[in-house]
Amino acid sequence: MSTEVRLPSNHRKLAPELLALLKGLTVGDAIKITQTVRVGAKVWPAEATGTFRGVSYLATGVTVDRVAEDDIVVPTVHFTKPNGELTSISLDENTKIVRG
Repeated sequence: MSTEVRLPSNHRKLAPELLALLKGLTVGDAIKITQTVRVGAKVWPAEATGTFRGVSYLATGVTVDRVAEDDIVVPTVHFTKPNGELTSISLDENTKIVRG
């Protein structure tokens, strides 16, 4: 897992502020992540806190050999929760991350 941040996503645009924050994070920084959860017409924020471990990509796609444009590449933030659990969150256009 690398902390070098190069996050062009082929399916979603991330906010420039989020990209700048991710580029400035170092392993061990405290972070708070807020994402929007939607089920049907109901929408609410979900929050998670922890210690930043790094950023990488989750590459998904179809199970047959096709062109690279069919793959979905999702930037993913890896962190450790206060209880020691290692976890990751895939970023989308509504993800908010703050340091501290």
